[in-house]
Amino acid sequence: MKGVWSVDVWCLADRFRKAIAPVTRRLVGMADNDNRADTDITDLILDEHEDFRRRFVELWDLRPSGDTGAIAAAWQPLADLLEVHASAEEEIFYPVLLKKGSDEAPEEANDAIGDHNEIRDAIRAASGLETRSDAWWQAVLECRKANDAHLAEEERDVIPDFREHSDEALRSRLGAQWVAIHAQHRAARGISGQDIDPEEYVVENS
Repeated sequence: MKGVWSVDVWCLADRFRKAIAPVTRRLVGMADNDNRADTDITDLILDEHEDFRRRFVELWDLRPSGDTGAIAAAWQPLADLLEVHASAEEEIFYPVLLKKGSDEAPEEANDAIGDHNEIRDAIRAASGLETRSDAWWQAVLECRKANDAHLAEEERDVIPDFREHSDEALRSRLGAQWVAIHAQHRAARGISGQDIDPEEYVVENS
């Protein structure tokens, strides 16, 4: 039985690896060469949005299996990427939006940082619970709901605002920084995961 379980987990891990391979190749390729034509930060953000949606669906598909190891193996990389994504947006994306965006940019940034805090809070809550317990799934659900709302708002309001008030050269430079941050903080290494005061953030970065 132990050997079968190990094979099942290995197969699951291999399936996840193949599923994320296109995004991984794109990020690694951009980090390893000087061709910056395809590093528009807004495209990279949208790519990760789709990755988040897919990963949450795959995580939920595992729920009936009751396989704690497989569920944990699917959740932790997703939680790590959510942390890195939020940190990267706060470090390089929203400061530029606040300086160059429309009159709505402060409100958009304030809402986004609040969303990030809700996502982080849910990740922290899940980390203190037994994986696969009802309370754990509820915490992960809260994370998913907060993230879904955040992605929708960015795609509807924030990304169009940013694109309207920036040129391709700037978005490409920021995209290169985005890739570098992901490489530096692989598996959320060096990310504090602490909440940020939205109002203070807007003031400090405007």
